[in-house]
Amino acid sequence: MAGAAREAVMTEQHSPSDRPSLADRLAETGYIVDDTLAMALRLALDLERPLLLEGEAGVGKTEIARALATCLETRLIRLQCYEGLDANAAIYEWNYQRQLLAIKAHEGDATDPDALETQIFSDRYLLKRPLLQAISQETAPVLLIDEIDRADEEFEAYLLEILADFQVTVPELGTIEAVTIPRVILTSNGTRALSDALRRRCLYAYVEFPEADREAAIIQARLPSIDQSLAGQVARFVQALRKEDLEKVPGIAETLDWCAALMGLGVDRLDQDPDAVHQSLICLLKTEHDQKAVPPEIAARLVGQAA
Repeated sequence: MAGAAREAVMTEQHSPSDRPSLADRLAETGYIVDDTLAMALRLALDLERPLLLEGEAGVGKTEIARALATCLETRLIRLQCYEGLDANAAIYEWNYQRQLLAIKAHEGDATDPDALETQIFSDRYLLKRPLLQAISQETAPVLLIDEIDRADEEFEAYLLEILADFQVTVPELGTIEAVTIPRVILTSNGTRALSDALRRRCLYAYVEFPEADREAAIIQARLPSIDQSLAGQVARFVQALRKEDLEKVPGIAETLDWCAALMGLGVDRLDQDPDAVHQSLICLLKTEHDQKAVPPEIAARLVGQAA
């Protein structure tokens, strides 16, 4: 069935005129993409290839997968990677408690042991983790493998096998082939080097912080009631702030939080209330070092550049 699904998708034709429509549909979800990222997403869909997105934390890599699932009207399945992640947590494991209960329920009766074994090692007792869930959907989902650089190389080997064939082998059940081919997005913050094998398997795009105009457009898309002038000032302020000596550069989510805070405080312009603006920077600055690095005089300078 996986082969039939793959053939059906690959025979679907996408003309160049379709490409702007994907960017438009993503924009409707509040995610504004540049031309390079829009092309990467389009090709990943057309070619049924995983897309590896690298970039600093906070640039919106995870949100891309959410927006893509929304505009494709399909399910988002997320696998959050971490050190020590193994097949049991990522692919499948057996529900041992239910299996033990089933065995106890048949103690003392005449149930054939082979029949009981077949029963307890059936799909009914199988806990499908994200990777197995993703290939078991009737409608192709978006599979987000988030922060793959946090997992170890052994897990990458498991992942490559699944991404190559889109099937999982369960010793007690045999090989489970994909019902549909998921749209796979992998993200990496660059905390460790990924294997060449994984990179060869994927299309690739580097996601940078948006320029001021695009960040202002993102703000207006997510917060439609914000004043256009304030959105532009905030975008320019944050752009300048990211160039300061910070431990944790504020991401787009922090920018949106700050905008919401300013609106709640009744701030229409950044130079309107310097004290409120400076105090509200707790939305952007998330460490003691960073808050001390932006005292009122630095904030005033950044406001002057943005206003």
